[in-house]
Amino acid sequence: MRLRLAPGLSIKKSPIEGKGCFSIAHFGSGRKIAEYAGEQITNFEANRRASRRKLRICAINNHWSLDGSRGGNGTHYINHSCEPNAYMKILYGHILFIALRDIEPGEEITIDYESTLHSNKKRCICGAPSCRGTINRIE
Repeated sequence: MRLRLAPGLSIKKSPIEGKGCFSIAHFGSGRKIAEYAGEQITNFEANRRASRRKLRICAINNHWSLDGSRGGNGTHYINHSCEPNAYMKILYGHILFIALRDIEPGEEITIDYESTLHSNKKRCICGAPSCRGTINRIE
């Protein structure tokens, strides 16, 4: 099955890790980049799937999550960075990616994952000057 990408996005090798989600269009600061797509699952099922090495799961609320590895639109390849150029916003049950600043064609789109199903010990390899060393923000 061929992946149907959200408009303005491409998938290619990432300097951060594996594949990444890259812009092929200009996204102005504050503009919606895309909506996260995938299979809707319960958070119980999300926790069951959390043992995978590669997680593509985003929580919608306290009950539901989306697994982008099934029925995704390329947004599941958005990598973590401690200095992201986008952020995730949940609005009326939809997970949206919004540009923090102008994003030019060819740039990898990144967000700060902050809190994931990964262990708090999972190392960050984003390479940002202010890298905190872990994927999850530990307070």
